[in-house]
Amino acid sequence: MNPETFDEVAPEQTGEIWLKGPGVTPGYWRKPEETERAFENGWFRTGDLGRIDNEGYYYIMDRIKHIIISGGENISPKEVETVINLLDGVVETSVVGIPDEKWGEKVVAAVVTSPGSKVAPHDIQGLCKEHLHNGKCPKEIRICKGLPKNRMRKVLIEEVKRIFLKEGKRY
Repeated sequence: MNPETFDEVAPEQTGEIWLKGPGVTPGYWRKPEETERAFENGWFRTGDLGRIDNEGYYYIMDRIKHIIISGGENISPKEVETVINLLDGVVETSVVGIPDEKWGEKVVAAVVTSPGSKVAPHDIQGLCKEHLHNGKCPKEIRICKGLPKNRMRKVLIEEVKRIFLKEGKRY
């Protein structure tokens, strides 16, 4: 479904995945406000962006809350990360949006490289320009020793943003 208009999207178009059925949660435990926001006419809004192909297979693309809105365009961090991760010597990447006066948000990338790798920000920028249009290319790139993660090894998006902001701790 289109997450803004709640209209069904065509096959191969990206939209929010909605679920309905007896196996779907009835809501969030003791969180009535969150439950109300998560349901629309009995459908559970997962918060996942995905698409369905012409054969009926579903593909999960990203989380709605991770989407970067820059100059009115929705940018999927996963799309940018996938391109950066093509570069030999890149171990992992986290792409996030940080506030920007002109564009609302700007795309930035924290990149972990393998020991001894010679990958530099200009290499990453060049690869992105080959595969993505300019609005999706990171405006800042930081090479990091590691990404901030929780105990489950999930990247902490807000901590990644802080790497690019003044209060940022270096990882």
